Amino acid sequence: MTSRLVLRLFPFLAWFPLAPLVLRADLIAGITGALVLVPKAMAYAQLSGLPLQFGLYTALVPAVIGALWGSSRQLATGPVAILSLMTAAAVAPLAIPGSEEYVGLVLLLTLMVGCIQFVLGLVKLGSAVNFVSHPVVLGFMNAAALIIGLSQLDMLLGIPKGRSDFFLKDVWEMLGYLPLTHLPTLAISVVSLVLMVAVQKVRLLAKPGVLIVVAATILVSALIGFEHNATGRIAHVATPEAREMIAGYNATAQRIAELNSGLAGLSTRLRQAEKEDGSRVAADLRYRLELLDLDIKAAEKEERNRMREIRRLYFVRTIPDEGHPPLLYRMGAAPAGVETDGRLWRIKKIEQEALKLSGGGDVVGDIPAGLPSFRLPAISLDGVLQLMSSALVIALVAFMESISMAKAMAGKTKQRLDPNQELIGQGLANIGGSFFQSYPACGSFTGSAVNLQTGAKTGLAMVFNGGFVAVTLLFLTPLLYHLPQAVLAANNLLAVSGLITFQAFKHTWKASRADGIVALVTFTVTLLAAPHLDKGVIIGALLAIGHYLYRTMAPRVAILGRHEDGTLRDVKYHPNLATSTKVVAIRFDGSLYFANIAHFEDAVLGAMADHREATFLLVVGDAINSIDSSGEEMLHNLVSQLHQSGVEVVFSGLKKQVLDVMRATGLYGVVGERNIFSTEDQALVDISCRLGEEGEACALFRPKQ
Repeated sequence: MTSRLVLRLFPFLAWFPLAPLVLRADLIAGITGALVLVPKAMAYAQLSGLPLQFGLYTALVPAVIGALWGSSRQLATGPVAILSLMTAAAVAPLAIPGSEEYVGLVLLLTLMVGCIQFVLGLVKLGSAVNFVSHPVVLGFMNAAALIIGLSQLDMLLGIPKGRSDFFLKDVWEMLGYLPLTHLPTLAISVVSLVLMVAVQKVRLLAKPGVLIVVAATILVSALIGFEHNATGRIAHVATPEAREMIAGYNATAQRIAELNSGLAGLSTRLRQAEKEDGSRVAADLRYRLELLDLDIKAAEKEERNRMREIRRLYFVRTIPDEGHPPLLYRMGAAPAGVETDGRLWRIKKIEQEALKLSGGGDVVGDIPAGLPSFRLPAISLDGVLQLMSSALVIALVAFMESISMAKAMAGKTKQRLDPNQELIGQGLANIGGSFFQSYPACGSFTGSAVNLQTGAKTGLAMVFNGGFVAVTLLFLTPLLYHLPQAVLAANNLLAVSGLITFQAFKHTWKASRADGIVALVTFTVTLLAAPHLDKGVIIGALLAIGHYLYRTMAPRVAILGRHEDGTLRDVKYHPNLATSTKVVAIRFDGSLYFANIAHFEDAVLGAMADHREATFLLVVGDAINSIDSSGEEMLHNLVSQLHQSGVEVVFSGLKKQVLDVMRATGLYGVVGERNIFSTEDQALVDISCRLGEEGEACALFRPKQ
């Protein structure tokens, strides 16, 4: 008993003692997996809107905790493309990506996801993931993969892309920038994509292939000077209309900062007023807060519109003279004879009066070295309420992805899997990760597949994997400075290409039209609602549950007749079957519960109304798996009502759990033991004999010898 409790609390103890061959296999699998994981982790962090080191943090802490407390010995926990996109979708509307506020909300989201998973696992509700059905997952995954692919276009082409509450609108606007494509960035993107696909086809290079491409492009980027950055001031913009536009944006940004400062002050005063029970003062403050919030939203909209125009601006830069800073002229507006540096420059950022300029491709830049530091997530009621729906959806999607991969591997390794323990492990991984600057993680298809292929025997492989990631964080980040962001975008594009499975929609449609509709609706809503991806999953899940309830509320009630082979079949589909005027046989294809008892009762009374001469009703109950109190009450009244009308109700094929309810409530006695049979054939023979009709009825219903 004690040892079982210890293993429940510390499941990783079941790995020990470790044989030398097992240790060697885990070490090889861990190092191989890390070679694949490091570039992917940075790419996924870029997708999440976080600085790249956060991808490595997520590949370190959650990976180790998930392996130690999970159930699967090969599952690799870490950053994945879908969760990275969902994280950005959840937090980007609330804060500027990459900002300190954004990071704080992401850590809070990670903590919430972990807590939801941990609690579900603790109370053994791993089956809760079943509420998100396969058609919902299919629609969501395809839409999310498409969104990820489209979201990488700006980095693949080196063109700007806005961020708003309507993703497809942002993509449409971005396509207007296609003439401004940065050709060196496009070349890097195409070459890296081709190389990544090519190395996957070479057996020896398949696993470290992405890392090889990353190393090669870093070298090329450094040699050709792919990155060109510079700084300037608004006053240095020599084209008047461009200078006015940039100055207007800067003024609006400063105004938003002042309004937000005023909003924070009013919020503090409101909390104090509510404590002091000053209802009149509090009402006045709430009114002022609402007005201020409207002003902020209007200013933010104005700021976005201006930035949209600024992104279209390209400049040429003069060569500085002694004592004179370089001037910026809008492309095509430089005076004749003005000498320029030969580059096209665009504005990357506006801070106060300063401009950050880019005249080349975007690179990763400085990645802070060192292990992730301990940091408490900033917990606030407002943040929790804003992120709750996203946290719930991410928790379910993350576990669904994890458990599906774990089950697939368990089938090959013959390992026994505990879904609830896996849910606890994933929950602890995210809870622990939230204190060490990680964003939501789950089981990775790629990492898990590498573990399986390289022969990982225990979760110790992920501990070694985490050790290699730690070495990268401590010593190797300076080597990544010149890595083009286009390479990471190409990796993301390649990673999600396998998630687009439109053929599966056709397969689902063939299996069930209703499931096909659920999948298509989920896909469409997810795509249209982006970046609010949780709406697609929620609506899809509600639609699937609604369809299930509708189906169980009105299950098929079949009027039966004797087929020539002796079986009873539905006369609706076989209209020439032999039937009796004295006996009505029906089959109910569903459990009897409160939602469908009216349907059953109406079907029975309707059948009896169509057969007024009938004196027996046979209910074939083989498909009735359960009955609740409402169903029992309805049957009790129905049997009594029909008995008063001169109709005897007979049951056949009732399961033990149904008979137990009938005995416990007294319904068994009301029906009578003589009216309950094991099979429909026994019931029909008995009815025929009770009718005294050895001719017609017995001939029709007696089974063939």
